[in-house]
Amino acid sequence: MDRDEIRRRVTKVVCRVLDVDEGMIEPGSHFVFDLGAESTQSVELVAAFEGEFDIEMDEDEALTIQTVGGAVDYIAKCVE
Repeated sequence: MDRDEIRRRVTKVVCRVLDVDEGMIEPGSHFVFDLGAESTQSVELVAAFEGEFDIEMDEDEALTIQTVGGAVDYIAKCVE
């Protein structure tokens, strides 16, 4: 799976979980400060990424990911 596909799917998940418009999402978008994620939604994002990509993310490590680009990078390593 290439990075563009990962980015598209991450964007889809973020739109669904955070109920934001796709146009608001850029690689540097911060989940909390730019997209308005609350702490419970951070956990929901991790679960949604795991389901979307059929991966298991280390919970502590996953919760340190703060941007869309960071999520893409992390997931890209998981699916290699």
